[in-house]
Amino acid sequence: MRDAVIVEAVRTPIGKGKPGGALSTVHPVELLAHTLRALVTRSGIDPALVDDVIGGCVDQVGEQAMNTTRYAWLSAGFPDSVPATTVDRQCGSSQQAVHFAAQGVMSGAYDLVVACGVESMSRVPMWSNVPKGADVFGPGVAARYPEGLVPQGVSAELIAAKWSIGREEMDAFAAASHQKAAQAHRDGQFDAEIAPVPTAWGTVAMDESVRPTTTPEILAGLRPSFADPGFAERFPQIEWSVTAGNSSPVNDGASAVLITSGETAARLGLRPLARLHSFAVTGSDPLLMLTGVVPATEKVLRRAGLGLGDIDLFEVNEAFASVVLTWLQETGADPARVNVNGGAIALGHPLGASGARLMTTLVHAMRQRGARYALQTMCEAGGLANATVLEAL
Repeated sequence: MRDAVIVEAVRTPIGKGKPGGALSTVHPVELLAHTLRALVTRSGIDPALVDDVIGGCVDQVGEQAMNTTRYAWLSAGFPDSVPATTVDRQCGSSQQAVHFAAQGVMSGAYDLVVACGVESMSRVPMWSNVPKGADVFGPGVAARYPEGLVPQGVSAELIAAKWSIGREEMDAFAAASHQKAAQAHRDGQFDAEIAPVPTAWGTVAMDESVRPTTTPEILAGLRPSFADPGFAERFPQIEWSVTAGNSSPVNDGASAVLITSGETAARLGLRPLARLHSFAVTGSDPLLMLTGVVPATEKVLRRAGLGLGDIDLFEVNEAFASVVLTWLQETGADPARVNVNGGAIALGHPLGASGARLMTTLVHAMRQRGARYALQTMCEAGGLANATVLEAL
């Protein structure tokens, strides 16, 4: 079986996902098209050689309907002979796109493929794809879970309660994420991965949600975001400590990764950044929903034949501080190796773009820090998680 390597990885800066956000004037198709153009320009490839473009997007409705990835490729000005598709594995959509792309290369179905993702939460708000009053689960799920499933915020609260993670610990974790992200920007750590975006308001080159002056004391003043009398009665163990400050914000952004085989990379004169070593995807309890990162990590390490101590860098998506803190408890990983340039709490979480965004940040951090192995994992709605191991070349 052939190998699969990443030869280029880029992303937009991440804007606040609300009207007036730095990228809110940019149509999501154009946001992804900008990223695709940057990917092709930086790699120097002939875009006609690309076998497929696989993109992640969660709210596939409105301006993100009708296979956004296909129209982004066309908007970028690239050959219409190159196909594209859009996938949805919730928050891990573009990490799953990376898996599909790499697996296609390894099987021989592809020689050169783009994995990417986009979400414009300012223009297509979360849950836009669910009409008011719609039953998205159906009677079988209702029968299996008669007391009902819960929103992600309540799942994050249940996780905090089950693993005894307090508000103070979560706020400290969140503040540290902002500090690391701000320092990474000051040190130029993101320069190689960000493709600045021209907008009607000027060029955007920085992640808008990073707050360098945030402290645990400031975060302590925020109200709980998900407190609800009905859920409080059902789950008396919840202390209601999840806030907007220790959760990821809503955001706009796009990301893209170019994947090929080592043989094709050599033939085209492309320099591999990392080898896609091993993959895993798992299901977990849909009530807790966000704990799948733990078994996904165990599964991908087992498939890779590696131990936790072999991994130099980790990217664990910061959907909520309680998720990463639980993952740290369960795995025993060294916190100093986790999200070294900050995570989604600071940088932002444009849903469909986040998987490839984390991958982009991770491959560049590996080169900057001389890491041999790195691991990425993301929790996903419905009780799912992806995990990927990368190896430096």
